Amino acid sequence: MSTIHLVPDDLRQLYHVDEWRNAAGVLATACPAEWAEVIDVLRGFRLLRSEVEAAGGSKSPIASQIDGGFYARGWKEKQFQTAITLDGETFASPTHKIDCLKGRVALEVEWNNKDPFFDRDLNNFRLLFDLRAIDVGIIVTRGSELQAIFKSLGKGNSYGASTTHRDKLKPRIEGGGGGGCPVLTFAIRPELYVDDGPPSAEQVAAAAAMPLYE
Repeated sequence: MSTIHLVPDDLRQLYHVDEWRNAAGVLATACPAEWAEVIDVLRGFRLLRSEVEAAGGSKSPIASQIDGGFYARGWKEKQFQTAITLDGETFASPTHKIDCLKGRVALEVEWNNKDPFFDRDLNNFRLLFDLRAIDVGIIVTRGSELQAIFKSLGKGNSYGASTTHRDKLKPRIEGGGGGGCPVLTFAIRPELYVDDGPPSAEQVAAAAAMPLYE
């Protein structure tokens, strides 16, 4: 039985929400403090025209807006140091960095990466769940229908079909890409879009100074 009804109604109006292995139920019951913060950050997010239009590296102002909401609440970027021992010899095998981690909740923001990043995230969730390091994984991405907005702003070519959006994520979730790890995903709907005008000089400068890689 799905537990997606535990996601507040207002969030389901603003995001496409999908779950695997009753992730919403795990968050609500086993990680209530972290779940409350996820709800707060996602409620506060808005997709601003100025940030869509601002140039920058692969770490966009939009991803930084979401990450920043979690970092302000004490979430941290985290890489787990794991290793494999074979016949007495140990080989370091660190995990990929998680964008935001708090308690036993791992959260990734995939705004506009190449779609194989979803495979990396889900495999990381599976591994960390099997190692009993996390209880649940969350991915925040964009709804595929946002492409119409990007095209209207002359930014359609910046958001290709083979980048991270819901139509690329959902089949991977349903195909069991996360293994036994409960996974909850949020894909930004057009209802979150706000036309706040073109980017200011300060926004352009800030975007240009962002890291080249997430």
